[in-house]
Amino acid sequence: MKYVCTLIVVKDMDLSKKFYFDILQQTVSADFGANVILSGGFALQTMDTWVDFIDKSEADVHLGGSAAELYFETDEMDGFISKLKRFDIRYVHPVKEHSWGQRVVRFYDPDGHIIEVGENIAMVVKRFMDGGMNLDQTAKRMDVPVDYIQSLLE
Repeated sequence: MKYVCTLIVVKDMDLSKKFYFDILQQTVSADFGANVILSGGFALQTMDTWVDFIDKSEADVHLGGSAAELYFETDEMDGFISKLKRFDIRYVHPVKEHSWGQRVVRFYDPDGHIIEVGENIAMVVKRFMDGGMNLDQTAKRMDVPVDYIQSLLE
């Protein structure tokens, strides 16, 4: 058995492809019309074909929700946060910093699917160390072993 990808259902394929390209730099790897595979390894499926696949009606399909998300990371969190301001984004929450120091933002795609963009964890380490923390302090702040921090610096 091999896991292949996550598939999300969308109402407007063109709008979704534009959103994922403009906001998250996801390019189309394969476009089969009703099914599009994006460079991140996940797929978009049109609602009309999806309901046919699962023998349901559109009323039976509930897009969005808060039980799952698509997770992305960036090395340039400050730049990404600035970029988001250029778009009409519906936020789950504004940028926040988790207890281990990683900054994240969560927002909705056009169909209500949650997207999280987090700061690459190696960039968190760099930010802490550039701010004057040593290996031990960084490991303690992030609640991880020192050798994990060292592995991120290699």
